Amino acid sequence: MKPPELADRKQKLVASNRRARHDYSIVQTIEAGVVLQGTEVKSLRGGKCSMQDSYAAFVDKNSLELIVYNIHIDEYDFGNRENHKPKRERKLLVNYRESKKLKTQVMEKGITLIPLSVYFSGPFVKIELGLAKAKKMYDKRESTKERETKRDIQRKFKL
Repeated sequence: MKPPELADRKQKLVASNRRARHDYSIVQTIEAGVVLQGTEVKSLRGGKCSMQDSYAAFVDKNSLELIVYNIHIDEYDFGNRENHKPKRERKLLVNYRESKKLKTQVMEKGITLIPLSVYFSGPFVKIELGLAKAKKMYDKRESTKERETKRDIQRKFKL
């Protein structure tokens, strides 16, 4: 159960990685904070973010520092020479215990950390990470068949 100050926060979605749910089966989701510069936050408020081909990883085998790669946040339009680089590496803020759990799960074969969405939780920018296993081609076909059959059933009941 969330504390009352967290339950009252409004959440505003900035960007989501829909392709990740198609290519991977999500085992578990985790919320993480992000270390950003001021112009990055202003650009995110404008909704200028792309999460294509992004992933998260630990810096090295011994470290518990989590970094997200390849998230493209456009430069702020009204920024000056202090503007940020669009595809820089960004540090993720995760609890120590969660970080240790994630590390052990990622060390398993075939599991990766993929950002699913970027959103504002009150004044803070958060990233929803997913522990993901890659789907095989036949798994993708099965999921599309299931989705199509659900649509057909809903259409028949509407008539």
